[in-house]
This record gives sequence, C-alpha cells and structure tokens, in this order.
Amino acid sequence: MNRPSAILRSDQVELRRWRTYDIEILDRLVNESRDHLLPWMPFAASHDRKQGEEFLARCEEEWATGQTYYYAITSGGVEVGSCSLMRRIGPGGLEIGYWLHPDWTGKGLATMAAGALVAAGRRLPGIDRIEIHHDEANAASGAVARRLGFAEVERVSLPDGPETPHETGIDVIWRLQIHPSPAPNACT
Repeated sequence: MNRPSAILRSDQVELRRWRTYDIEILDRLVNESRDHLLPWMPFAASHDRKQGEEFLARCEEEWATGQTYYYAITSGGVEVGSCSLMRRIGPGGLEIGYWLHPDWTGKGLATMAAGALVAAGRRLPGIDRIEIHHDEANAASGAVARRLGFAEVERVSLPDGPETPHETGIDVIWRLQIHPSPAPNACT
C-alpha cells in the first residue's frame, strides 16, 4: 500500500507522524489549546489522557490500514498543532483537517501544513480530489483553503445541527481537483 512519508516538510513546518509515545506532547497541546479549540472541535470539551491515548492508538491503526494519516505539526522543533489526511469522503478523495495551538496562529503555519498534506496527497495513486470541510463560521479554515487554491463547491446543512457552541451547523466544502498520473504502462 502506498502511504505518504512519515515526515513531511513545507517552508517553516515539519509534519511528523503521531506515535503512541507522544501522549505528553498531545496532552499539553490540547490542554493549552482547549479554549481556542472549543468553538470548533467537539473533542476539546472532553479531552483527557485516556482520550489522548485512544486517539494515538487510532492514529497507529488508521496509518496501518491507510484510512487516515495523522501528523503533529512542528515549527522550529516545537509541536504546535495537529493535522490529518483522511480517506472519509469516498473513493478517489482525501480530506484535510488541522488545528494549531493559539500561540502559533496567524503565522501561516496551518496553510504550510495543509500545503504539505496536499503535496503528499497528490503523490498517492487514485486520488482525484482533496477537500477541506469546516463550519461556515470558521473563517480561518476557509482562508487556508482559499490560499491553497481550493474552490468552494458546496454548503451543506448538517442533519444534527452544530456540534459546538460557535458553529452554525452548515459545513463549507472546498475542493482541489487532482489530475492523477496515468497508470504505469498506460497508453496515452
């Protein structure tokens, strides 16, 4: 199975695969970022060490199956957030997710991290699109998608409504079409 590299680089960020032994780093990041994450990330409200350990175990399992590739975002050797490349939008598609510690926002790091994920996704066989989904009230996530050349393709009302207090319950879907390389030995 083709997978992205365990380490990805883009400008001022290095993404490294989350491992089960990263529990102290993950706990620190989430706990220090809780107030910043609560408006958009339901997991932040209930995060504890056990949940973190379960997440890191899932990271290992989903990496092995090729379902999701989870990365710690680092800058200057410091862990500053988390991101992922997920196969949850159907065949040929990948979805990107990301979040940063509040001390590291506004520096372009989320865009750099998402850009590294786009580059990795382009190299995976059979991928024809990459998407970013976010609540319409989360303008910062939309700005990342826009800067990377994604096009807004749809707004979808979530059947269960918003998951967090700041959300509207309307998901904005951004898409970047990928032109897959022809299969080896294919006639062109």
